[in-house]
Amino acid sequence: MKKILFLFALAITMVIAVSSVTSCENFATRSLGGSTTINLPAGERLVEATWKNSNLWYLTEPMDSDYVPKTKTFREDSNLGVLEGTVTFVESR
Repeated sequence: MKKILFLFALAITMVIAVSSVTSCENFATRSLGGSTTINLPAGERLVEATWKNSNLWYLTEPMDSDYVPKTKTFREDSNLGVLEGTVTFVESR
């Protein structure tokens, strides 16, 4: 019984650790649901975003001088409606 409780506690600890570590945010958002915010470099605007396995890839380009920075949201829509992830991209000058 103690072994089962230990393994359960270890599994919960690992899930919390994976979901809270900054370098694993993309993995956690993709695999476990939740949200991540990415602040793009100043003067860059988002063109496209996609997942490849658990890695998030996004394409940016320089802003035109008259472009107004926006906040864009990349959402997962799963068939079951659970563990859906959201990535918010924030543009700035």
